[in-house]
Amino acid sequence: MLVDRLNKALRAVPAWPLYVAGALPVIWLFYRGLIGGLGVDPVKVIEHRLGLWGLWLLIAGLAVTPLGRFTGVRLIRYRRAIGLLAFFYILTHLLVWLVLDVQIPRLIWADIVKRPYITIGMAAFVLMIPLALTSNTWSVRKLGALRWRQVHKLTYVVVPLGAIHYVMVVKGWEMEPFYYLATVLALLGLRLVPKRRRAPMPGGAGRPARS
Repeated sequence: MLVDRLNKALRAVPAWPLYVAGALPVIWLFYRGLIGGLGVDPVKVIEHRLGLWGLWLLIAGLAVTPLGRFTGVRLIRYRRAIGLLAFFYILTHLLVWLVLDVQIPRLIWADIVKRPYITIGMAAFVLMIPLALTSNTWSVRKLGALRWRQVHKLTYVVVPLGAIHYVMVVKGWEMEPFYYLATVLALLGLRLVPKRRRAPMPGGAGRPARS
């Protein structure tokens, strides 16, 4: 089958090139800002694109499980890299806002408290920290598989918050942010679809023999 051949090919592709490829757009974006290639307000452009790319990566990470379940394409080995890259982009997005945009420390806290979209965005970032810190094999061993999975259920809160943050950031009634929010809700909804039970083998094959 085509899916089987694709999965076999993917098993030969390591995850580490994703980290290199994921860092290149950030470098290119800052370079274009330095040479004046991002218009009259490069800081805002950089801030916006980093946040948007971070949201794309969050959605991509959320899509891995439903994609495997409903299409058979197995991308689970790349989910850690996708998640860490999402954190990297959101962290850089935050640093641009703090250091290059607001700049005045006393205004930072005022914005977080008074502007709901910033409050929601900051909450999503804070919840991403334990996800990033535990995205390694050592943490899985230390926490145990069950507890580790419980921690990483924070993803189901982080991604919707990120999408809501984007909806609130965009002024006016642009539809693009709502498409992202709808995609996130659909991916979460797919997790609620009951798994189909395998049909029993003819003649009761596969059932344990009764003693």
